[in-house]
Amino acid sequence: MENKVLVEISARHVHVSQEDLEVLFGKGYELTVKKELSQPGQFACEERVKVVGSKGEFPAVSILGPCRKDTQVELSLTDARSIGVSAPVRESGDIEGSGVCKLVGPAGEVELTKGVIAAKRHIHATTADAQAMGLENGEIVSVQIPTANGRNLTFGDVVVRVSDSYALAMHIDTDEANAAGMAPNTIGFVVK
Repeated sequence: MENKVLVEISARHVHVSQEDLEVLFGKGYELTVKKELSQPGQFACEERVKVVGSKGEFPAVSILGPCRKDTQVELSLTDARSIGVSAPVRESGDIEGSGVCKLVGPAGEVELTKGVIAAKRHIHATTADAQAMGLENGEIVSVQIPTANGRNLTFGDVVVRVSDSYALAMHIDTDEANAAGMAPNTIGFVVK
């Protein structure tokens, strides 16, 4: 296998716990699948929530399913600044001491005391993919993004996450994609 990886753009979104889902949408509520995502078992939902910060809000942010143990809001750094919230760069799930905001749904509101992050750029890989590319779980690599518009860019500090429940793909946020002038379905090249 070559050192190629599909680079996907991850726009702002929310992951919710079952408890918070029921506060936002009502007791016993279940998420509605809108579209399957590239990572197995993950999906975009029909449901949206308002994300409120100290300076502004996003009125309709997508929820991604399935429910998780903890509610987490993933924003780009530009998004976070625009609504007045702190969003430290973190790996998904690392929410201790992270930013705060309010979520508003049709049935209620949730005041998050932690959970707002800017997701650290990362590569999802199966064990076989990682072995073929000479990568290890937790390894930090760089990924070159070639573009047709003269904005080629190499992203450093890309964490490799290995699990057989993943599909091979790199995830970056909209700020990062815009910096490279990146089009959908761009192939990046892993550099160790």
